[in-house]
Amino acid sequence: MPLEQVVTRPDPYQPFLLSQAIRANGFVFVSGQLAIGDDGRITGIGDFDRQADQAFRNLERALKAAGSGLDQVVKTTIFLRSIENAGKMVELRRTWLSAPYPAESMVEVSSLSSSQALIEIEAIALDGDR
Repeated sequence: MPLEQVVTRPDPYQPFLLSQAIRANGFVFVSGQLAIGDDGRITGIGDFDRQADQAFRNLERALKAAGSGLDQVVKTTIFLRSIENAGKMVELRRTWLSAPYPAESMVEVSSLSSSQALIEIEAIALDGDR
């Protein structure tokens, strides 16, 4: 099965030669999603809740472009600039995801690809054709 690039509009990752997501072998592999707005800038600077909401919106957009959805996510990796925000992830999971909740890894990092970013979410999902 060939790899299929998933493209969103807008696609803030295109200038960096990255794919928003790749469909392969029944799965969708979504690149880490930051709180990038349609203008290509980080939204909610200094506001974790706003950034988390935008990151999940971007994840949802990438999954929909791949013919999948948040209800098909099997694994997430969450990168946090501060582990102090880890407690907020339970409510975010409840808001954006559904049971059975995906497997997850969560790590604190010293920096993300934008110095203004507070959260990044990557995911693996079923491609919707299963």
